[in-house]
Amino acid sequence: MSARAAIFDAFGTLIKITKGTHPYREILKLGTEQGRRPQPSDAENLMTLPLDLREAADFFGIHVKPALMTQLEINLLLEVEGIRAYDDGLTSVKALKAEGIKVVICSNLAKPYASAIERLYPGLDGYAYSFEVGAVKPAFEIYRTATDLAAVSMSEAWMVGDSKYVDCDVPSSYGIRGFFLDRRGTQGFSTLHQFTEQLLRDKSSIV
Repeated sequence: MSARAAIFDAFGTLIKITKGTHPYREILKLGTEQGRRPQPSDAENLMTLPLDLREAADFFGIHVKPALMTQLEINLLLEVEGIRAYDDGLTSVKALKAEGIKVVICSNLAKPYASAIERLYPGLDGYAYSFEVGAVKPAFEIYRTATDLAAVSMSEAWMVGDSKYVDCDVPSSYGIRGFFLDRRGTQGFSTLHQFTEQLLRDKSSIV
């Protein structure tokens, strides 16, 4: 079955952080200093609950002095504002949409980072964010949400991202055709142009 939708990972695939300040990590570090024991679920909670910095601190029971919280919020704002799109991401999304391919972003991320994605890639067919879905890749629910947003079956969707496991192997096990983006060029696709060209070739060969 030919592709009717392209699902993209976000960070490392379509976008990149140019100035990492890691404010959520700083809050968790502060919690450790206050005697809170880090939990294996901490990172997942940050990505599956719609928490800003203040809400995250309250959720974890971490006290952050007002001046420090203000500085962390400024750092987060600067980090989000500094997020940039990969050139091949912009041109690939444009080319796919011009050919009638649905485009969806599927990403594990904390709530504040979504604004950068929609600033750089506005008007797509859907955004499957972990903090909205309540599940992170490689959970089935987030891939199903992505295909539902595109109104296609899983067999009609192709996915690409910079994690071979969660963007290629796992979605392939669910029927999505997964591809690995390795910008170092050691395996898989080295650019999104290659992914886009293959998808469009496949579409045209069947049509």
